Amino acid sequence: MGTINSALSIVTQALDADQQALNVVANNVANTNTPGYTEETPTWKENQPLNIDAVTIGQGVTETGATSERDRVLESRLDQQQQLASASGSRLTALNTLQALFTPDSGSSSSTAGDIGSDITKFFSSFSSLEANPTDNALRQSVLSTAGTLAGDVSNAAASLNSQRLALDQEAAGVTSQVNSLTSAIAQLNQQIQTISPDADAGTLEDQRQNDLSQLSQLIGINQITTENNGLAITTTSGQLLLSGGTSYQLTTGTLNGVTDFFVDNTDVTSELATGGGSLGGYLTARDQDIPSALNSLDQLAYSISTEINTQNNAGTDLDGVTGTAASPLYIFSQPTVVTGSAASMSVVMTDPNQIAAAGAGDGTGDNSNAVAMAAMANQAIVNGQTPTNYYSSFVARLGATVSGVQTENTAQNASVAQLQTQNNALSGVNLNDEASSLTTFERSYQAASQVFAMLNTVMAAALNLGDQTAVS
Repeated sequence: MGTINSALSIVTQALDADQQALNVVANNVANTNTPGYTEETPTWKENQPLNIDAVTIGQGVTETGATSERDRVLESRLDQQQQLASASGSRLTALNTLQALFTPDSGSSSSTAGDIGSDITKFFSSFSSLEANPTDNALRQSVLSTAGTLAGDVSNAAASLNSQRLALDQEAAGVTSQVNSLTSAIAQLNQQIQTISPDADAGTLEDQRQNDLSQLSQLIGINQITTENNGLAITTTSGQLLLSGGTSYQLTTGTLNGVTDFFVDNTDVTSELATGGGSLGGYLTARDQDIPSALNSLDQLAYSISTEINTQNNAGTDLDGVTGTAASPLYIFSQPTVVTGSAASMSVVMTDPNQIAAAGAGDGTGDNSNAVAMAAMANQAIVNGQTPTNYYSSFVARLGATVSGVQTENTAQNASVAQLQTQNNALSGVNLNDEASSLTTFERSYQAASQVFAMLNTVMAAALNLGDQTAVS
């Protein structure tokens, strides 16, 4: 009887184990389309065998719980690549908006800068036209008109760039609450996982944590560090601690020099976040690098044209025979004192076309020598060693090259993300064909155990009947 009871116990455990395995398969199938769900497989453990008279007798197996089919290294690589792709993606969006300001032929509604290159050409050409008839009022008025168009388009471009920088600053600041929400959620999951499953896979809890990590890595650049008891610590790419175990450290903001800076535990981490990755890194790179670079180029263009033209016009004689002086200058444009801000403040201050000093100093009002000198500036290296048109063309070309480079980078990074995601899905995603195969295997195992149970029941009944005609069923 002891042997039969032992056999019944083993079969009962087999039935329980197979039923739990079937439950795991059913759960996988139910979560086929659940985002972030990781396929689970049953975990089998051999029961402690018996040793009787030097004979080892097996005691069957027990199903000890499901194990998620995850590769932590692959998941970490995927998160890192998502950081890069998200950073280049948000930067590319900002760069495309920036570039649209200087491509009016694209038909974009963002092209508020007009065609500055064409404006420069028309402005200097107006002096060439004035050479032929320096006393003509219409030609003089044309000089002021083209100057106004140039100044307006340059100042509009600067204003648009400043507005875009402010918008990016607000976008960047808005990421803060999302980051803090995710780090707090991950800290809570950490605590649950370390308490409930410190030495084994935590199943859906780890799925939730990985999903939150994936979202966090798309926002900022992070490093992940596995800790004891299945825990996790997260730092910025520069090593500033964001969370450890069940404790998260909030990302805070403050305004410095007119823009938002970011802090962790009172440490300014703005520059680290800018280069770390995630959408925040892209926003900050565009805000602190790309837009200031464009503004500096426009400032240099506006400063050089304004100061050079003002100086030359002030050195000549206007239609009323007046020669400019330091006290009463004949300035066409507002005179900048420093390069920074010259584009935003560029404007035409001359209202009387008679004040255009087409004649040379001391020459008659019909002279055109000063108009010739101002027209010649179109071909002189008056802007950082380049002609005004070449300088502006170089600026637009550099901007285009930057956009193209970031576009190529983003395309490659997104392709890498897709490849890693495919690999991860192949490992961790639910495959219905595999589940069907597992379902058949566990069903057959359950049926086999049931048959053994039936056979043992028959043997037990025969033993109890002891040869009587009346059978015990």
